[in-house]
Amino acid sequence: MKESSLTQLKIIGAQYYAYHGVKPEERELGGKYEVDLELIYDARNAVINDDVKYALNYEEAVFCVSEILEGDNYNLVETIASEILNLLMEKFPELTEVTVRLRKFSAPIRHFIDYIEVQQNMKRKSVV
Repeated sequence: MKESSLTQLKIIGAQYYAYHGVKPEERELGGKYEVDLELIYDARNAVINDDVKYALNYEEAVFCVSEILEGDNYNLVETIASEILNLLMEKFPELTEVTVRLRKFSAPIRHFIDYIEVQQNMKRKSVV
């Protein structure tokens, strides 16, 4: 049996200003969003070689989040998180699992809250 060793790479608190939401004022005025990523992959080659060319490029992962948040407009935070997951899994075939936490600040509701947050996870199906 082949042994495996997985690395969890976290990106915490990436901040964006974007124009998403159900209400017209959300799409017109925009708001602050914050994203955390947990990227799980086999980093053995990167560690053994101490070489970035074998590592998951976390700057490109952040660019993927930017592409979704700064691209098309979405109604739901659930849709945004799902789009981020799908793009990351497509862009990085070495990923085995991804978790996205997306926070939306100043949600236009009649209560005082710090933010709303959605968390989604995706695992790559293993090929036998």
